[in-house]
Amino acid sequence: MGKVASGELDAVVVARAGLVRIGRTEVVSEALDPVVMLPAPAQGALAVECRSDDAELVRILAELDDKSTRAAIDAERAVLTALEAGCTAPVGAIAEVVESIDEDGRIFAELSLRAAVAAEDGSDVIRASAVGPVDRAVELGKDLAAELLELGAGEIVNSP
Repeated sequence: MGKVASGELDAVVVARAGLVRIGRTEVVSEALDPVVMLPAPAQGALAVECRSDDAELVRILAELDDKSTRAAIDAERAVLTALEAGCTAPVGAIAEVVESIDEDGRIFAELSLRAAVAAEDGSDVIRASAVGPVDRAVELGKDLAAELLELGAGEIVNSP
């Protein structure tokens, strides 16, 4: 931020959460919509590990598990895995549980997943999206990755 203020840089892209943490949100000139600029798969998710032989601790920690977040992260990570891309690959994905309405007017939950693969120089971007049952998050991610591969994502992910 100092380099922007001094004119050395025109702009920087940083995590808003970090600016909130240090009390510097006044420097934000534009917040990027995560649907427009997809984050890395599972970005911002917090995982807690514990000893599996401690039943009481497992029970207590299970209270922290958010099923919607887990489904979203499972779908996003499935995209990355199926693309055979590493954590530094130019792959973005975001999933969220959304409400849909069936033909009888009943509201139900579905998982909406968007993903993109981009050339490092920005010359090519392949995007795809899918919606499916929350309890089939991994399959949704794998299916979306297959669609991205059919659209040519493999060439981008595997390029030197």
